[in-house]
Amino acid sequence: MHGEDTGELSEAQIAAIRRTVTSGRGALSRRSLWRAGGGALTAAALGALAGCGIPPAGRAETAGNAGEDHSSGEKKVVWSNWTEYIDTGEDGRSRPTLEAFGRDTGIEVTYTEDINDNVEFFGKLKPQLAAGRPTGRDLICVTDWLAGRLIRLGWARRLDPANLPTAFANLAAPFRTVGWDPGRAHSYPWQGVPTVIAYNLSATGGRQVTSVDQLLTDPRLKGRVALLTEMRDTVGLTLLDMGTEPESFDAEDFDAALDRLQGAVDRGQIRRFTGNDYLDDLNRGNIAACLAWAGDLLQLQQDNPDVRYAVPDAGYLLASDDLLVPDGARHQANAERLIDYYYRPEVAARVAAYIGYVCPVDGVRGELARIDPELARNPLVIPDREMTEKAHEFRLLSAAEESAFEEKFSRLIGA
Repeated sequence: MHGEDTGELSEAQIAAIRRTVTSGRGALSRRSLWRAGGGALTAAALGALAGCGIPPAGRAETAGNAGEDHSSGEKKVVWSNWTEYIDTGEDGRSRPTLEAFGRDTGIEVTYTEDINDNVEFFGKLKPQLAAGRPTGRDLICVTDWLAGRLIRLGWARRLDPANLPTAFANLAAPFRTVGWDPGRAHSYPWQGVPTVIAYNLSATGGRQVTSVDQLLTDPRLKGRVALLTEMRDTVGLTLLDMGTEPESFDAEDFDAALDRLQGAVDRGQIRRFTGNDYLDDLNRGNIAACLAWAGDLLQLQQDNPDVRYAVPDAGYLLASDDLLVPDGARHQANAERLIDYYYRPEVAARVAAYIGYVCPVDGVRGELARIDPELARNPLVIPDREMTEKAHEFRLLSAAEESAFEEKFSRLIGA
């Protein structure tokens, strides 16, 4: 292809990416824009490394309302994503990897940062999707619980494996099997988001905080602990600490976890339940320890070395934000080419260097090391075997369970 990006970066290009990463990534976290109430997380399975779970390449099955694909005659694709969730140039406006895709393929990408909240975004799409009308989008990026809902409702297109050879080959094994989209027939992950424990060494008097039990019971942390308003994160990590896997809990287990959390609330152990607003308090030491999203911590640590993280021995949760083609999309094949492009290791490395979340692309470590060697060694970005073995998913809930559990959790946190 004319102007094809081979991935061979010059030293000048690498230096430019490093400057952009240093100045840009800490400015605004994608996870920091995940408003309370909209980001109820499920986890992308980071389970066994064996078995790919993806069917061999072939023609995709046609979903309802598939419609005609105009990709061959219209070199366009419309993509909705979250704010600050892609690499950006030094000018703060250009998007180098997107621009390279356009040069390579001749496909014009209309990229819109119009997702601030999963529930809010679903509210925008639902009327059109329910009526069988196009949404005006060819590609969307939503959190796995919402991706599963769209698939269950029949509002996400089944992808054509023939257009995704690179993605098929390079999808990291831990992300290949998810209960809400068997065989990854409708989705590919954009990024993974670990939920772990964070603490401020100056606020803890130099003590480490390494377990949920310590958060809930350590008298030296009383009144200075924050948990998340995201039910799946807070309850999921509590279940793990109690010896119950979030992949297979029942209603009785859920209630037991809530009782344990309620006890900590009643004793004044927990300062508050937070959305993204734990960042400033953790940085200042007003919160000594909390549950946190790992991408935020990498950014905080750039400016405050006292901010540390711990992966509990009991395990942690990993969510994913996933790329889907919504029903009624006009340019599905073009959208699939765009997904496939971002599974090139050299392209994925540029995105990972900028945003600092878990990269779902195999073979990215060497490419990332050329840009940021320290980041390439960080298990929060490229999980090592220990991180992989400790990761868990919050199981798929029925509609009735989701309603009942969210209502109970809302009462607990005072929402």
